[in-house]
Amino acid sequence: MLNVMHLGLLYGTINLDTISNKKHLYGLGPVEYLKGEILIDDGKSYVSKMAEDGSIVMEETYKVKAPFFVSENVDRWEEISIPDYIVNLQQLETFLDATTKNHSRPFAFRLNATIENAAIHIVNLPDGTAVNSPEDVQQHQHHFIVKNTDAELIGFFSTQHQGIFTHHDTYVHIHMMTADKKKMGHLESFVIKKGTAKLFLPAESK
Repeated sequence: MLNVMHLGLLYGTINLDTISNKKHLYGLGPVEYLKGEILIDDGKSYVSKMAEDGSIVMEETYKVKAPFFVSENVDRWEEISIPDYIVNLQQLETFLDATTKNHSRPFAFRLNATIENAAIHIVNLPDGTAVNSPEDVQQHQHHFIVKNTDAELIGFFSTQHQGIFTHHDTYVHIHMMTADKKKMGHLESFVIKKGTAKLFLPAESK
């Protein structure tokens, strides 16, 4: 991520089509040259991009490259009891950190919930745009508000990878996709309907 945000290295270094083991694969990252967002959900790769009219175009494909990407093969998930008071992103991050001290890190996680309100973005950098700082990217993020819908959040948690696959001020990097698979993007914030969240972590060997 630092190579992208500060050095402007936007070209695709990871060709998703060459990933050999796609079984139960989960992953996320941006499209090369920051032309969209990628989410792999249980071996299926989804790409969201911006249409000329400002709408979201979704495609299921592995024929895409990313300048950075994080992924994990998860054969078995374990549902983790999540308190009803956890309804926003900061609360979720704090809960993940507190409850996974003995869990292997970094790790992928899934959260299914009814979304009351969520903010996502899709990056769409104009051709030839120079990137020397995060601000150069942020001004080309297209923002969407998602309300009153079921969705799946797939993310990665780590306290050791800020600036690598999470931003410098967070331990999580999350992409959200609506249940109808019509919208997907980088998650900025959310409020979930109390009592609807189901959190899953990779099942650890006993």
